[in-house]
Amino acid sequence: MDKELITRLGDELYQALVKREVLAPLTERHPDISIEDAYHIQQRMLARRLEAGERVVGKKIGVTSKVVMNMLNVYQPDFGYLLDGMLYNEGEAIPANTLIQPKAEGEIAFVLKKDLKGPGVTAAEVLAATEGVMTCFEIVDSRIRDWKIKIQDTVADNASCGVFVLGDSLVDPRRVDLNTCGMILEKNGEIVATGSGAAALGGPANAVAWLANMLGSLDIPLKAGEVILSGSLAAMVPVKAGDNLRVTIGGIGGCSVRFV
Repeated sequence: MDKELITRLGDELYQALVKREVLAPLTERHPDISIEDAYHIQQRMLARRLEAGERVVGKKIGVTSKVVMNMLNVYQPDFGYLLDGMLYNEGEAIPANTLIQPKAEGEIAFVLKKDLKGPGVTAAEVLAATEGVMTCFEIVDSRIRDWKIKIQDTVADNASCGVFVLGDSLVDPRRVDLNTCGMILEKNGEIVATGSGAAALGGPANAVAWLANMLGSLDIPLKAGEVILSGSLAAMVPVKAGDNLRVTIGGIGGCSVRFV
């Protein structure tokens, strides 16, 4: 794919984000688009956001759990960038009209105290480099109409990032079994999803190691101080104005969010 087309598609996605509009799937319009092309488009979309004044505060891993893979018909992980404009605090209200077609995911967030750069990063090295873990919500959103995405569409769209919400406590990852800890996600007082840490590539530290190694091949590090979202532990839950959600993960804590 030539640079001019990559730039145009990245600009299309950025404008869709700003105007809160949807696009026809990129893979419908350009069937020969590769995953490598899609990451170049993602970089263009990211560059537009940075030019507008946002800054990178972390990274996210997408499509790590079998249930999300099956929902989206996307069967391999991807990654995207977290920007300061995406961050909400525990209990804060999110205006639903700032998103397009949002869905909530309960996840474990890692806060790094040391850089990590692949290749060869292990789950044990991830834990050693982690200051603490937090319960969090990722509110994924897609600029692609009706979530009709293939892996190239979601990659180009910054891994379908919307916003994210960090929970109420930071916990030493060595004090909790991240693979077996249970998650309960409630929507308007009813349990709508359950899962465990193992849903994210067999364990969230495995997911972060995958990301460090994937990015290492591109000469991109995970940096000390960054927040890394390790992937959904259950199905995505559609949300709209008026919804109140809470996710609780055993041994880590809770996170609440409301939509107005």
